[in-house]
Amino acid sequence: MSQIDHQVHSIGPEVAGSRIFKFIAFLYGIAAYLVFFVTILYAIGFVMGLVVPKTIDTGTDTPAAEAVIVNLLLMTLFALQHSVMARKQFKAWWTQFVPRPVERSTYVLLASLSLLLLFWQWRPLPAVIWDVGNPDLAVTLVTLSLAGWVLVFTSTFIINHFELFGLHQVTNHLVGKEATPPRFKTPLLYKFVRHPIYLGFIIAFWAAPVMTAGHLLFAAVTTLYIFVGIALEEHDLVDLFGDEYRQYKQRVSMLIPWRRSV
Repeated sequence: MSQIDHQVHSIGPEVAGSRIFKFIAFLYGIAAYLVFFVTILYAIGFVMGLVVPKTIDTGTDTPAAEAVIVNLLLMTLFALQHSVMARKQFKAWWTQFVPRPVERSTYVLLASLSLLLLFWQWRPLPAVIWDVGNPDLAVTLVTLSLAGWVLVFTSTFIINHFELFGLHQVTNHLVGKEATPPRFKTPLLYKFVRHPIYLGFIIAFWAAPVMTAGHLLFAAVTTLYIFVGIALEEHDLVDLFGDEYRQYKQRVSMLIPWRRSV
């Protein structure tokens, strides 16, 4: 998800400023966050094949070509929703209809619903690409995948987890607190890589003791999307922070921590 929460105009300030709307917006933000939280927990089980009723390798048997097409369409739908709705131009248009305090929560909710649709309609491709027979190495890969998910969550809290997922905005609106202008900062992990959240996803998706064709398709396409998302996000960050972000790009690597800022 984008780390920028652009400040854009929303219509109906007399409605958005009313007490009842503030409370409804707050409840809506909590509901959107809870849907996200359930979705991300399901995503962990879906990718790793743990606990959840339908994983990346289970489901209705489908001809391989049909499965690939359906899965690509599902991932494309998520990618379009996730990227288009995060752009400044879309937000400027979108907030003519959706009040600004709940814009981020709406984005999070729709992203979560598109992911839940993907989990529901995903078609397995069970052909095995690799199967790690060594039990110690298999456990190491599972641990590495879990570490990737931990990196994702940790990175969101380092920058502002609740702002990233819309709760900060609806809480501020409820208590009448003005949003502060975005500041450029590089706390902790962000001093080593520019996108630790995306790095965590890549590790989580690829560190698998058993890699099926379906899992490989998911990992490859989401990794490609991550690089596209980084390009779009960094374009917005340069627009927002200018030379400050350009210098950061020169000092700190994108995903692999081979450089660090001084």
